Amino acid sequence: MPIIRPVSDLRNNFTQLSTVLHAEDEPIFLTKNGVGDIVVMSIEHYEKQMARIDLYSKLETAETEIANGAKGKDAFELLRTLKRKNA
Repeated sequence: MPIIRPVSDLRNNFTQLSTVLHAEDEPIFLTKNGVGDIVVMSIEHYEKQMARIDLYSKLETAETEIANGAKGKDAFELLRTLKRKNA
């Protein structure tokens, strides 16, 4: 369930908003005159989102390359090779 608060809470209850942001690890949607206006999130949540976007982008690139005929490597064989190198 999304956390929705009035934008005035940003000014009047900043400490409480910050506590909720970190405790819930979810963004807070702020409304202005009852209409969605902005979204606030913790730095940790933002960094997780950016890492997820980066991963999806890399996966999309790999899928496109494979669709265009690039040769992939077997994941299990690659892991075995890496384990041998690190042993």
